[in-house]
This record gives sequence, structure tokens and C-alpha cells, in this order.
Amino acid sequence: MTSPPPLRVRVLRRRALVDLVRALLGSVLLLATVLVLLAGTARAEEAAPPAEVSEQTYTADEVLEAARGFFGDTTEGLAKAIEKIFAEQGRPNAYIIGEEGSGAFGVGLRYGEGQLHYKGGGGMPVYWQGPSIGWDFGANASKVFTLVYNLRATHQLMQRFPGAEGSFYLIGGVGVNYQKSGTIVLAPIRTGVGLRAGASIGYLHYTPTRSWLPL
Repeated sequence: MTSPPPLRVRVLRRRALVDLVRALLGSVLLLATVLVLLAGTARAEEAAPPAEVSEQTYTADEVLEAARGFFGDTTEGLAKAIEKIFAEQGRPNAYIIGEEGSGAFGVGLRYGEGQLHYKGGGGMPVYWQGPSIGWDFGANASKVFTLVYNLRATHQLMQRFPGAEGSFYLIGGVGVNYQKSGTIVLAPIRTGVGLRAGASIGYLHYTPTRSWLPL
């Protein structure tokens, strides 16, 4: 049977253990402090007001030029459709150019992606998805050019925009319908096979990243 270590050895061991515990506690407190500071910074960033969108607006000629370049179409119907939108909604401060695919048999789904452009410069990728209800049969992939009104901050676009019932109209092979949420109005313009998508009543959910859930 071995004898216990001398008192001095036991005291030294106890002190070493206490020092180790203190060092560990200090590290834990330091880590906790850093995490609190990081959380505070994240909350401050989330609470910071989003950058406002320029209030500069596009003229009808600027929109028509961009739309013709996008669709590759110089038909009279495109000019008349844009003229009608400007007469009803005024001058937009942004627009979205993109492509979408949809398919349905009475009730369907629609997915799209594009680029948001501001008159004052800048922009970002944007995605949309949602259900559609109406005389919406078959499937297609098409281009869509969307005028954006009263957008004051980019995050305001990231929400659901119901289609306004009865807002769809067709001019010379160009279809337009309005989507509205609060004061923000979207006016998607479609041609050719894309006309079917605009004639249905539903909503589109715009998001900053791609989503396959049409909610």
C-alpha cells in the first residue's frame, strides 16, 4: 500500500487544479462575450433600415427601347401596350427582365427568374413562383418584361403579389396584367406563348433566392 503524497505536493496539485479551472472559466467567459458582441452586431445590422431605391423613373421611350431589345420584337402592339401602361400607372422606377416556365390543367404552377434594374443604377437577381388559376392549360416557357412602380426599397419586392382580377388585356399579340400589393404595382408584359400565363388569376411570390415551393 502506497503512502499518500506529502502535504506540500497535495497543496501544489490543488493550486494547479484551481489555476486550470480559472483559466477554463476565463476562456468560457471570453467566448461568451464574443458571441454576445457578434449577436448584437447581427441584430444591429438587421435593424438597420434598408437602402432606399432611387426615385428616378424611366420614360416611355426608355422602356420601349429596353423591351424591344429584350423581346427582339418591334411590333406596334408592344408600343401600344407600354403606352397603355404609362397612361394608367405612370412612369416606373424599376423593371425586371427574365424568363419563366409554367404548366397547368386548370390549376398550375409558375416559376421564373430575372434581373431587377433600377433607373438610378444597380439591381439584383430576383426569382418568382406561385400557383395560377383560370383558363390556364398546357405548358410553356417564355420571356417576361415587368414594369415596377412605387418600389422604395428592394426588400419590399420580396413578398406575394396577387394578380388583379380583370386587369389582363391583349393588344396586338402583347399581353399585360397587373399585380398589386399595397402601393407597389407590377405590370408583367408577355408575348407569344407567354400570353397564357398572364390570363390566369393567382399570385406570384418574389424572392431573392430560388425556391421550388410555390407559396
